[in-house]
Amino acid sequence: MVRFAVADGPDVLCLQELPVWAGLHLASWSGLQACADVAHPPRLGPLPITAELGREITSLNHGLFRSAVSGQAIAILLDREAEILSRDVLVLNSRDFREAQARWLSLPLVARLAWAKERRVIQTVRARMRDGSTVLVANLHATSYPADQRLADAELLRAAVFVDGLAQPGDVVVLAGDFNVPAARSATQDELTSEQWGFSEPVAEGIDQILVRGASVDGLTRWPGERRRVDGRLLSDHTPVEATVA
Repeated sequence: MVRFAVADGPDVLCLQELPVWAGLHLASWSGLQACADVAHPPRLGPLPITAELGREITSLNHGLFRSAVSGQAIAILLDREAEILSRDVLVLNSRDFREAQARWLSLPLVARLAWAKERRVIQTVRARMRDGSTVLVANLHATSYPADQRLADAELLRAAVFVDGLAQPGDVVVLAGDFNVPAARSATQDELTSEQWGFSEPVAEGIDQILVRGASVDGLTRWPGERRRVDGRLLSDHTPVEATVA
Protein backbone atom coordinates (compact mmCIF):
# COMPACT_ATOMS: atom_id res chain seq x y z
CA MET A 1 0.00 0.00 0.00
CA VAL A 2 2.82 2.43 0.82
CA ARG A 3 4.68 1.60 -2.37
CA PHE A 4 1.50 2.17 -4.35
CA ALA A 5 0.84 5.52 -2.65
CA VAL A 6 4.29 6.89 -3.55
CA ALA A 7 4.34 5.59 -7.12
CA ASP A 8 3.61 9.06 -8.56
CA GLY A 9 6.37 10.74 -6.55
CA PRO A 10 4.61 12.89 -3.93
CA ASP A 11 6.62 15.45 -1.95
CA VAL A 12 4.65 14.68 1.22
CA LEU A 13 2.56 11.70 2.30
CA CYS A 14 0.64 11.56 5.58
CA LEU A 15 -0.34 8.14 6.93
CA GLN A 16 -2.57 7.18 9.84
CA GLU A 17 -3.55 3.97 11.62
CA LEU A 18 -0.28 2.18 10.94
CA PRO A 19 0.79 -0.82 13.00
CA VAL A 20 3.70 0.37 15.13
CA TRP A 21 6.12 -2.14 13.61
CA ALA A 22 5.56 -0.60 10.17
CA GLY A 23 7.50 2.49 11.23
CA LEU A 24 10.71 0.48 10.91
CA HIS A 25 10.09 -0.14 7.21
CA LEU A 26 8.51 3.05 5.86
CA ALA A 27 11.75 4.54 4.49
CA SER A 28 12.68 1.38 2.59
CA TRP A 29 9.15 0.84 1.31
CA SER A 30 8.73 4.41 0.10
CA GLY A 31 12.19 5.71 -0.74
CA LEU A 32 11.29 8.85 1.23
CA GLN A 33 12.32 10.25 4.59
CA ALA A 34 10.05 8.74 7.22
CA CYS A 35 8.99 10.46 10.44
CA ALA A 36 6.85 8.03 12.44
CA ASP A 37 5.40 8.51 15.92
CA VAL A 38 3.56 6.10 18.20
CA ALA A 39 0.00 7.03 19.04
CA HIS A 40 -1.20 3.92 20.86
CA PRO A 41 1.66 1.71 22.15
CA PRO A 42 1.65 -2.02 21.27
CA ARG A 43 0.31 -4.26 24.03
CA LEU A 44 3.11 -6.83 23.78
CA GLY A 45 5.88 -4.44 24.74
CA PRO A 46 8.52 -2.28 23.09
CA LEU A 47 9.88 -2.75 19.59
CA PRO A 48 11.65 -4.53 17.98
CA ILE A 49 11.57 -7.54 20.35
CA THR A 50 7.85 -8.22 20.07
CA ALA A 51 7.14 -6.51 16.75
CA GLU A 52 7.06 -9.66 14.66
CA LEU A 53 4.89 -11.50 17.18
CA GLY A 54 2.34 -8.70 17.15
CA ARG A 55 2.43 -8.70 13.36
CA GLU A 56 1.78 -12.45 13.16
CA ILE A 57 -1.13 -12.31 15.62
CA THR A 58 -2.76 -9.44 13.75
CA SER A 59 -2.33 -11.20 10.39
CA LEU A 60 -4.66 -13.96 11.59
CA ASN A 61 -7.60 -11.55 11.27
CA HIS A 62 -6.89 -7.89 10.50
CA GLY A 63 -10.54 -6.92 10.79
CA LEU A 64 -10.82 -8.43 14.26
CA PHE A 65 -7.50 -7.51 15.85
CA ARG A 66 -6.80 -4.24 14.00
CA SER A 67 -4.43 -2.28 16.31
CA ALA A 68 -5.34 -4.11 19.55
CA VAL A 69 -2.03 -6.02 19.65
CA SER A 70 0.34 -4.21 17.30
CA GLY A 71 -0.46 -0.70 18.52
CA GLN A 72 -1.02 2.29 16.28
CA ALA A 73 1.28 4.88 14.73
CA ILE A 74 1.11 7.80 12.33
CA ALA A 75 3.78 9.00 9.92
CA ILE A 76 4.80 11.83 7.65
CA LEU A 77 6.91 10.87 4.62
CA LEU A 78 8.95 13.59 2.93
CA ASP A 79 10.94 14.00 -0.26
CA ARG A 80 14.54 12.83 0.17
CA GLU A 81 15.88 16.29 -0.64
CA ALA A 82 13.78 18.07 1.98
CA GLU A 83 15.71 19.38 4.99
CA ILE A 84 13.92 18.56 8.24
CA LEU A 85 14.15 21.58 10.54
CA SER A 86 12.08 20.41 13.51
CA ARG A 87 9.64 17.76 14.74
CA ASP A 88 6.99 17.93 17.46
CA VAL A 89 4.26 15.68 18.89
CA LEU A 90 1.23 16.46 21.07
CA VAL A 91 -1.22 14.05 22.71
CA LEU A 92 -4.64 15.25 21.60
CA ASN A 93 -6.74 13.50 24.22
CA SER A 94 -4.57 13.88 27.30
CA ARG A 95 -6.34 13.39 30.60
CA ASP A 96 -6.43 17.05 31.62
CA PHE A 97 -7.81 18.06 28.21
CA ARG A 98 -10.46 15.34 28.28
CA GLU A 99 -11.60 16.31 31.76
CA ALA A 100 -11.89 19.99 30.90
CA GLN A 101 -13.74 19.33 27.65
CA ALA A 102 -16.01 16.72 29.24
CA ARG A 103 -17.26 19.35 31.66
CA TRP A 104 -17.62 21.94 28.89
CA LEU A 105 -19.54 19.52 26.64
CA SER A 106 -21.47 17.88 29.50
CA LEU A 107 -20.37 14.44 28.35
CA PRO A 108 -21.97 11.34 29.89
CA LEU A 109 -19.80 8.66 31.49
CA VAL A 110 -19.95 6.38 28.44
CA ALA A 111 -18.50 9.09 26.20
CA ARG A 112 -15.80 9.94 28.75
CA LEU A 113 -14.69 6.31 28.92
CA ALA A 114 -14.68 5.96 25.15
CA TRP A 115 -12.53 9.08 24.82
CA ALA A 116 -9.88 7.58 27.08
CA LYS A 117 -9.75 4.23 25.28
CA GLU A 118 -7.00 5.05 22.75
CA ARG A 119 -4.32 7.71 22.85
CA ARG A 120 -4.47 10.06 19.88
CA VAL A 121 -1.66 12.36 18.75
CA ILE A 122 -0.75 15.01 16.24
CA GLN A 123 2.75 15.05 14.79
CA THR A 124 4.39 17.93 12.98
CA VAL A 125 7.42 18.22 10.74
CA ARG A 126 8.78 21.58 9.65
CA ALA A 127 10.95 21.25 6.55
CA ARG A 128 12.69 23.23 3.85
CA MET A 129 11.68 21.79 0.51
CA ARG A 130 13.84 21.54 -2.58
CA ASP A 131 12.44 24.84 -3.98
CA GLY A 132 13.53 26.67 -0.81
CA SER A 133 10.06 27.08 0.68
CA THR A 134 9.41 26.08 4.27
CA VAL A 135 6.45 23.85 5.03
CA LEU A 136 4.96 22.90 8.38
CA VAL A 137 3.17 19.60 7.89
CA ALA A 138 0.81 18.41 10.63
CA ASN A 139 -0.64 14.91 10.59
CA LEU A 140 -3.32 13.73 13.01
CA HIS A 141 -5.74 10.92 13.72
CA ALA A 142 -8.57 12.14 15.91
CA THR A 143 -10.72 10.01 18.20
CA SER A 144 -13.40 7.94 16.50
CA TYR A 145 -16.68 8.19 18.41
CA PRO A 146 -19.61 8.38 15.96
CA ALA A 147 -22.13 8.82 18.77
CA ASP A 148 -20.69 12.27 19.50
CA GLN A 149 -18.28 13.71 16.96
CA ARG A 150 -17.72 16.75 19.12
CA LEU A 151 -14.90 14.74 20.72
CA ALA A 152 -13.00 14.60 17.44
CA ASP A 153 -13.87 18.23 16.69
CA ALA A 154 -12.45 19.35 20.04
CA GLU A 155 -9.21 17.48 19.27
CA LEU A 156 -9.06 19.09 15.84
CA LEU A 157 -9.31 22.56 17.36
CA ARG A 158 -6.56 21.68 19.82
CA ALA A 159 -4.44 20.43 16.93
CA ALA A 160 -4.98 23.65 14.97
CA VAL A 161 -3.97 25.82 17.94
CA PHE A 162 -0.85 23.67 18.44
CA VAL A 163 0.13 23.99 14.78
CA ASP A 164 -0.56 27.72 14.71
CA GLY A 165 1.84 28.16 17.62
CA LEU A 166 4.60 26.28 15.80
CA ALA A 167 4.27 28.02 12.44
CA GLN A 168 6.86 30.60 11.48
CA PRO A 169 6.27 33.66 9.27
CA GLY A 170 6.27 32.59 5.63
CA ASP A 171 5.56 28.92 6.32
CA VAL A 172 3.11 27.01 4.20
CA VAL A 173 1.00 25.16 6.77
CA VAL A 174 -0.60 21.82 5.94
CA LEU A 175 -3.07 20.29 8.41
CA ALA A 176 -3.97 16.80 7.26
CA GLY A 177 -5.18 13.44 8.45
CA ASP A 178 -8.17 11.50 9.67
CA PHE A 179 -10.30 14.14 11.41
CA ASN A 180 -13.03 11.61 12.22
CA VAL A 181 -15.68 14.28 11.72
CA PRO A 182 -16.98 15.35 8.27
CA ALA A 183 -16.80 19.00 7.32
CA ALA A 184 -20.58 19.37 7.39
CA ARG A 185 -20.67 18.46 11.10
CA SER A 186 -17.48 20.22 12.15
CA ALA A 187 -17.65 23.63 13.80
CA THR A 188 -13.85 23.60 13.89
CA GLN A 189 -13.42 23.11 10.13
CA ASP A 190 -15.90 25.88 9.52
CA GLU A 191 -13.85 28.14 11.78
CA LEU A 192 -10.50 27.16 10.25
CA THR A 193 -11.65 28.19 6.79
CA SER A 194 -12.68 31.63 8.06
CA GLU A 195 -10.62 34.73 7.23
CA GLN A 196 -9.15 34.72 10.75
CA TRP A 197 -7.54 31.29 10.36
CA GLY A 198 -7.10 31.35 6.59
CA PHE A 199 -7.12 27.64 5.76
CA SER A 200 -8.38 26.28 2.46
CA GLU A 201 -11.78 24.65 2.06
CA PRO A 202 -12.02 20.93 2.95
CA VAL A 203 -13.28 18.25 0.60
CA ALA A 204 -17.04 18.07 0.76
CA GLU A 205 -17.35 14.46 1.88
CA GLY A 206 -15.48 12.11 4.16
CA ILE A 207 -13.47 12.42 7.35
CA ASP A 208 -10.00 12.50 5.76
CA GLN A 209 -8.87 16.00 4.90
CA ILE A 210 -6.06 18.27 3.73
CA LEU A 211 -6.28 21.92 4.82
CA VAL A 212 -3.65 24.42 3.64
CA ARG A 213 -2.67 27.94 4.67
CA GLY A 214 -0.17 30.18 2.95
CA ALA A 215 -0.45 28.68 -0.52
CA SER A 216 -3.03 27.95 -3.19
CA VAL A 217 -4.54 24.50 -3.49
CA ASP A 218 -5.32 22.89 -6.84
CA GLY A 219 -6.93 19.57 -7.63
CA LEU A 220 -8.10 18.62 -4.15
CA THR A 221 -9.59 15.21 -4.84
CA ARG A 222 -10.64 11.96 -3.22
CA TRP A 223 -9.39 8.83 -4.94
CA PRO A 224 -12.13 6.66 -6.48
CA GLY A 225 -12.17 3.05 -5.40
CA GLU A 226 -10.77 1.75 -8.67
CA ARG A 227 -7.64 3.88 -8.25
CA ARG A 228 -6.62 2.03 -5.11
CA ARG A 229 -7.65 -1.47 -6.18
CA VAL A 230 -4.74 -3.81 -6.93
CA ASP A 231 -5.19 -7.44 -8.00
CA GLY A 232 -8.83 -7.23 -6.97
CA ARG A 233 -8.05 -5.96 -3.46
CA LEU A 234 -9.05 -2.58 -2.10
CA LEU A 235 -5.88 -1.35 -0.41
CA SER A 236 -7.55 0.81 2.27
CA ASP A 237 -10.98 1.23 3.80
CA HIS A 238 -10.35 5.00 3.77
CA THR A 239 -10.45 7.06 0.60
CA PRO A 240 -7.08 8.83 0.14
CA VAL A 241 -7.20 12.59 -0.34
CA GLU A 242 -4.73 14.29 -2.68
CA ALA A 243 -3.87 17.94 -3.26
CA THR A 244 -1.44 20.00 -5.29
CA VAL A 245 -0.09 22.92 -3.27
CA ALA A 246 1.36 25.80 -5.29
